[in-house]
Formats: sequence, C-alpha cells, structure tokens
Amino acid sequence: MAAGSKGANRVAGGMTVFTRLLMLLTLMLGASTVQAQPYPSRPVHLAVGFPIGGPADIVARIAAQHLSERLGQPVVVDNRPGATGTIAAEQVARAAPDGYTMFMATQPTNAVAPYMYAKVGYDPLKDFATVARLGHSPLLIAVHPSMPVESLGDLIAAAKARPGRIDFATGGIGSTPHMTMELFQRTLRIDMVPIHYKGESAAVVEVVGGQVHVLAASISVLLPYVRSGKLRGIAVTTRKRSELAPEFPTIAESGLPDFDTSSWFGIVVPAATSAEIIRRLNIEIVQSLARPGVREQFAKVGVEIAADTPEQFAAFLRAENARWGKMVRELNLRAE
Repeated sequence: MAAGSKGANRVAGGMTVFTRLLMLLTLMLGASTVQAQPYPSRPVHLAVGFPIGGPADIVARIAAQHLSERLGQPVVVDNRPGATGTIAAEQVARAAPDGYTMFMATQPTNAVAPYMYAKVGYDPLKDFATVARLGHSPLLIAVHPSMPVESLGDLIAAAKARPGRIDFATGGIGSTPHMTMELFQRTLRIDMVPIHYKGESAAVVEVVGGQVHVLAASISVLLPYVRSGKLRGIAVTTRKRSELAPEFPTIAESGLPDFDTSSWFGIVVPAATSAEIIRRLNIEIVQSLARPGVREQFAKVGVEIAADTPEQFAAFLRAENARWGKMVRELNLRAE
C-alpha cells in the first residue's frame, strides 16, 4: 500500500513538473510571438496641443489619413489643447517610447513656450526625437487700407517716423505671428506696439475693422480679406515667395536678406524611441507626403511641404530654439 502510494506521488509529481514545463514553454513562445510582431500592430496616436479646426489640427489630420494607409494601422489624432500646447507635449514626452504615441510639434510648443512658462514638464530638445518636419506656412504682413502704406518700405518708414504709435495685432503672446513681428521690428530697430488677442481670428477682425494698424498671420487666413480689398498685403515672411500667392514680395527682397520665419509643423516622438521605428515612420511620412493630391490638400491651408529627414528636422529645431529662446529672454516674455 505504501509502495503504491509512493509510485502514485512520483507519477503525480512527474505530471506536475511536465505541466509546469509545458506552461513555461507556452509563455515563452507567446512572449516571442508578441516581440516578433511587426511595427505597428495596433493604432498609432498623434497628439495635437491645439483645438480641432486650427492649422496644426488640419495638418495633423491630412498627414494621419495618408500615414494610416501607408502603415496599415489607424493613426488617431488626439486633440489635447491647453497652455500653448505644453500639456500635450509633456504627456507625449512621458509616454512609452514604442512608436505608438507621436506629437505634432510647432514653433510655439517646441521653440517658444518652454522659455515663456516658469515651468514646463519637458525639454524641447532632450525629451523628444525628431521624425519629420511636414511643412511650413508663410505669414503675410497686411495693413488696413486706410494706412498710406503700399509696401514694406512704406511701413518701415512710417514706423520710424512715428515710434510707438503704430500697433500690430497678434493671436497671443508667443504665437508665431507675434514672434515674427517682434523679430522684424528688433532687426530694423523700430518701435511698434503689440496688441494681443485670444486667437488669430480675433486679431484679424480688429485689423479689418480699423481698430489696429497691422498684423502678420497665416497667408491662407488673410488672402480672402486681401483679395476682397478689406486688407492690403505687403510682404511674406519666408525667404522664398509663397506658392499660394507669389504676387507678394518677401521681406528678404525688401532689404532683409536673412529674414525667414514661418509657422511650421513636424512630428516628434519620446526621446528613447528606437532608431528603427523613427526611420520607418520617416520613410512612410515622406512617401505619404509625395502622394498625388497631398500637396494640394496642404496648399488649401497655406502649408508648403517640407518632408525633412530626422537629422534635418533636428538641426532645424535646434536653430529655432536658439533663435526664439534668445528673443523670449531679451523681451522678458511671460505666458499669461
């Protein structure tokens, strides 16, 4: 009886060991299968730090649509507005570096706001890896038609003749139009007065109504007002003329050869994301931007395609931080 009992225990024990080995092997095979799944194997999220309907959101949705088709997985746009986009930027900086969370970088979020706020939860250069710059949007400088200003030279002469008496509207402190106009007047050593509004639309309304003299804004936003005679366009802010409205001269043509600013849009990911994933994303983004009709989709919102490599975008971002960080400090700008 005792001998039979021991034999049964050995069999039972043997079965237990075998079962455990089988379970362990199954788990290892399962883990191997998960690791071997090609990227991406589930939806990818693209966070945007601004509301639905704005330029960054529109560019993100155009890019996401075409990138989804290239990747074979949905690219979901997540709008997380607040604090000039810094809330969304911080969330992405802290996300898992697995290629499933991306961020729509812009000049305000990744080159200006980090220097304006007393504290932000990310470093714009150290906490992100650059994937690709999608494009840029030239700004158009415009004046109310009642002003005796037909060219940029006229505006400069008027500002020098009336220091502190010509004002310009902006969509908010630290916005690309605001920083562009500050750079413009500092470069020329003229004195104009900024008047800040909550959003670009409000700024345009005030200039159209004649309450403010001048503004710089997205060329796609201002063109309808310029072509209807409600505003007078005098110059674009990029080094090259705009593809959307080549009739307007550049600031560079008007005597400032190195002047070149624009609203820009690019995709970044958490810093520790693998080079393999970054390269894959860059290839798919660049190829999706080259698809028929994409250039026309971007042009409708005044954006010209850039399609940078990760390295080109990284160099561009370093230069933007150096330029705008210095200006924020010199002007002692603080977020409201």
